[in-house]
Amino acid sequence: MHRLKARIREEVKSDRALLSPESREQWSARIEERLLPLIDSFTTVMVYVSKPPEVDTRHLIERLLSAGKKVVVPIIEKETGSLRLSYLHNPAYLVRSTFEVPEPIGNEIPARPEMVEMAIIPLIAFDARGSRLGYGAGYYDRFLKKYRHIVTIGGCVFSPAAGSAAAGEG
Repeated sequence: MHRLKARIREEVKSDRALLSPESREQWSARIEERLLPLIDSFTTVMVYVSKPPEVDTRHLIERLLSAGKKVVVPIIEKETGSLRLSYLHNPAYLVRSTFEVPEPIGNEIPARPEMVEMAIIPLIAFDARGSRLGYGAGYYDRFLKKYRHIVTIGGCVFSPAAGSAAAGEG
């Protein structure tokens, strides 16, 4: 199973790399429009901060902040294999950090996972049942296993060969 996941992960990543920045932007905007109604009833939302070629979440984060939502972003703790959380009041505080992921290093406002109602999480692909295929390090899997109350949604962009972009609920 591990080899199969690794093969799928590499195939999807290769396909995703074929997307132009313009296509990625268009798919990200479509996914954002699908996500906003799903997020509307939640007050505290965790959102991963994207890096290319992921679904771009920066505009989504700005819209959530403008709507008065409490936005929480994850910070990767490579040493412990875990995530810690920070409220984000200003996207300008984000700097490239672990794995080149933008994080509010130096401007952290600690957030408790118990307060998070919903999470938008990164993924490479998902199946028809909504099972997530992530990057393989397990940060989000461990986090979500511990905090089962959090409603999760993942968004991913596929290549033109796969034919779609989607947001899946987990």
